[in-house]
Amino acid sequence: MTTALEALARLREGNRRFVEGRGGSHLNLNESRRSELVAGQKPFAIILGCSDSRVPAELVFDQGLGDLFVIRIAGNIVAPSQIGSVEFAAEQFGTPLVVVLGHSRCGAIAATIDAVMHPAASTSRHIHSIVERIRPSVAPLVATELRHDHDALVGHAVRANVRASANHLRHGSEILEQMLLDGRLMIVGAEYSLETGVVEFFDGVPEAP
Repeated sequence: MTTALEALARLREGNRRFVEGRGGSHLNLNESRRSELVAGQKPFAIILGCSDSRVPAELVFDQGLGDLFVIRIAGNIVAPSQIGSVEFAAEQFGTPLVVVLGHSRCGAIAATIDAVMHPAASTSRHIHSIVERIRPSVAPLVATELRHDHDALVGHAVRANVRASANHLRHGSEILEQMLLDGRLMIVGAEYSLETGVVEFFDGVPEAP
């Protein structure tokens, strides 16, 4: 059985292949692989990422059919349906690793910053519901000197939002919290760089011995 640290190493190696332009060369995407998966799946990692078209988890981690259980939503926010999806994969498949994956220049983050700085601006109630979940991570940063540097503000807000989503998963579910306590699950936060293609894991990652 794959451990969380082994799963993390596998993601890092896959991202390295992607960045170096070697992605896809080892993947088995033919009919025999599809047939293998008809009876069931055993994904080694759960990825809660943003819906942004530039950040497809399977590609940036260079993984194939049946490898990743991917949940995508604008701003990689955590709502009850996302928690339920993570619980399902962790319980049903024994998947040991959850990665909350944000990315640079996130549009949902920028929209939230704009809503905090210009509260009179109108938006649809559905977009508003996403903004409101991101707002607690963004509002304190807008109150600092970062408000004078938009790019730096977005960069800090992306990571603050990832940390908030990861903590929400860690403490917003009795099932996940118990799995964490039992050592059966690890939840980490990461950021994908649109500029370089590199995924940096920065939250909840054990220090190397």
